[in-house]
Amino acid sequence: METQLPSSTYHIFLSFRGADTRKNFTDHLYTALCNAGFHTFRDDEEIQKGQQILPELEKAIKESSISVIVFSKHYGSSKWCLNELLNILERKRSDDRYSVFPIFYDVQPTEVGNQNGVFKEAFDKYEESGQQSKKKIEQWRNALKEVSKLTGKVLKDESNGHEAVFIQTIVKEVGIMLKRTVLAVAPYTVGIDSRVRDIDSWLKDGADVAIGVISGMRGIGKTTIAKVAYNFNFADFEASSFLANIRETSEQPNGLIRLQNQLLSDISKGKKQKVYNTDEGIVKIQDAICRKKILVVLDDVDQIEQIDTLIGFGDSLVNGSKIIITTSRERLLSHENHKSFRIKQLDYEESLRLFCWHAFSKDYPTEGYREHSNRVVQHCEGLPLALQIMGSSLFGRNSEFWESALEKLESIPDERIRKTLEVSYKSLHDDHDKRLFLMIAWSYVGKDMDDAVQKMEENDFYSKIGMQNLLDRSLISIDKDNKIVMHHLVHEMARAIIRQETDDRPGKRYLYSYTGAKTETVTSEGSLSCKNDNCGKRKRMEEDCEDESMPVPNVEGSSSFKRLCVGFFSSLRKWL
Repeated sequence: METQLPSSTYHIFLSFRGADTRKNFTDHLYTALCNAGFHTFRDDEEIQKGQQILPELEKAIKESSISVIVFSKHYGSSKWCLNELLNILERKRSDDRYSVFPIFYDVQPTEVGNQNGVFKEAFDKYEESGQQSKKKIEQWRNALKEVSKLTGKVLKDESNGHEAVFIQTIVKEVGIMLKRTVLAVAPYTVGIDSRVRDIDSWLKDGADVAIGVISGMRGIGKTTIAKVAYNFNFADFEASSFLANIRETSEQPNGLIRLQNQLLSDISKGKKQKVYNTDEGIVKIQDAICRKKILVVLDDVDQIEQIDTLIGFGDSLVNGSKIIITTSRERLLSHENHKSFRIKQLDYEESLRLFCWHAFSKDYPTEGYREHSNRVVQHCEGLPLALQIMGSSLFGRNSEFWESALEKLESIPDERIRKTLEVSYKSLHDDHDKRLFLMIAWSYVGKDMDDAVQKMEENDFYSKIGMQNLLDRSLISIDKDNKIVMHHLVHEMARAIIRQETDDRPGKRYLYSYTGAKTETVTSEGSLSCKNDNCGKRKRMEEDCEDESMPVPNVEGSSSFKRLCVGFFSSLRKWL
């Protein structure tokens, strides 16, 4: 992936009126620019000595490639900002390569250029006070007029006023201006910094192991974290490549060959080295990676063979080279020397902020929506993908829509979230592990791990190895008390699978009554976790199973797994 980097110390000098936007728009813009890999200078301390610009700020302007200026309502009332603007335009006049990119946040370009509205009020005060020379005031006026005519971005005219989308367009424009190829990252990435920190340190440590594995359940943000780490560090390597969606691509015809060709092209800076089979590709890749210090990201890997085909296991790497692997399989590289980065769910505050950015375009709930927001956050249990999907689907909707959507959510899982999580379930090697997963979701969530293993071993399950496969794919986890834990949304996905596998058979009304999200029989937390041994739900199930009038599912022509599901449900009586 070829990158043209400026020789400047900073890519961007960010100018803004601190009192207006420091803790909101400018803060989020700064974060988005940094996440995209742009070395951005902003005056964090805002130390203002008199009316003169500080030497370090003047130096930062000179050592940057472009200036991004955020014009807000009270920008013109700050003598500090106006003097900074003079320095920026002086830099532009002295260097044709220097660019200035104005952003009109809550003002129009005409207000800035013509000094109308609040800008007029500010300049009237300058003239009335007599503290500023007429020459200085005229310089400020001319500077504002000049910058208002430059190509920039106006929030009120774009993205329907949605700041998240607006910031994303700014990042893209800046990337074009700097002629750099980087990976796009969502503008609002709550909790990313703390999760990238250790990865960033590892990437900078050339003496540490070459392979790092970012693991966690689907939708937890592994790819986003890898992108941010890549953007921060790719310039420190001689060549770099980000291979996205490896699991999905490798399933397509010649998918791995296409990935090999992309990797070779990136490492060789765009030079064509066409390969026609994977064996040929392996040889050429090994030859290429032994010559340069490289950074490669293998995104969404689910098979060891994919790593072996694309990069091997680090034997040919130059010292200091790094390979990042993102995967939902925590034990994928259990026999290889590597650094492990397990991604945790967002905490409550992080979850609320992320949801609110997508639902309200700010990091807190709009008045009257706090309780609704809390319900969504609790439902999503810290899963970023779910928070983003739910927030976007509720953006701009009224309270009646919210209430209806949340009621539906309690009964029917969101299809987009369910399909993402279901990938891990479908990746299980055989029907045995799939059946084991459904049984755990049905009866053993919250139970002691050892007791559950023993019980299921007694009932013809190979539960020890099966449990390891489920743990490997983050379908279950074990807490400090040795209890089986299953994420709420994964639990919902399991129930949806059971409904799906039984809906097309005779007797489905009976089966659905035991798997529907709101029925008393199965879906209360107590029955799913089997916490109440005297629960009447079990007794009712046994009685219903003994009812000879109950229709028997017809499995003629069904898939093998559907037939297995019938056996699964038939065995519930003796197990429960």
